[in-house]
Amino acid sequence: MKKKTIIYGFIAGLIVSIVMLFTTSNSIDFENGMFVGYASMLIAFSLVFVGIRNYRDKYNNGVISFGKAFKIGSIIVLIASTLYVVSWLINYFYFVPDFLEKYSNHIISTLEESGASSVEIENKTKEMAEFSKMYQNPFINAMITYTEILPVGLLVTLISAFILKRKTIAN
Repeated sequence: MKKKTIIYGFIAGLIVSIVMLFTTSNSIDFENGMFVGYASMLIAFSLVFVGIRNYRDKYNNGVISFGKAFKIGSIIVLIASTLYVVSWLINYFYFVPDFLEKYSNHIISTLEESGASSVEIENKTKEMAEFSKMYQNPFINAMITYTEILPVGLLVTLISAFILKRKTIAN
C-alpha cells in the first residue's frame, strides 16, 4: 500500500501544481485565482478518499480504523502538499519573481477603489512591503505556502477517514 499511497499523493500534487503553474504563468487574475486554486485542491484531494477506500477494500478486508484511515490520508496530503510547495518555490523564484509586487499592487488598487483612507492605504502598503521582504526567504515562503494547502488536505482527510472507517464487515 505504500506504493499506492505515494502514487495517489504524487498525482494529487501534480494536479494542484499544474493548476497553480497555469494560473500564475501568464496573466494573473487575483479575483478568480484563489477560487480556482482551492477548487483544484479539493479535486486533487479527492484522491485521499480514493486512496483510503482502496486500502480498506483491497488490502484490509473491508475494515479500517479512523486512525489508520487518517494516517493514510495524511501521507497522501503531505506528499501532494510538498510537491505543491516545491513547485511554487521554483515557479516563484525563477519564473514569476514579480508575483508579490503584482499582488501588492492589486491589494492597494482594491483598497483605493473601495474608498479606503490614505492612512489605511499607507498601512497596507507598509504591511505588504514587510511581507514581501519576509517572503524572499525560501524557508518562510515554503511555510506560508504549506499553510495554503495543508489545512485543506487535512480537512478532506478528516472527513474521508470519518466516512470510510469500518470496524467490521457488514454481512
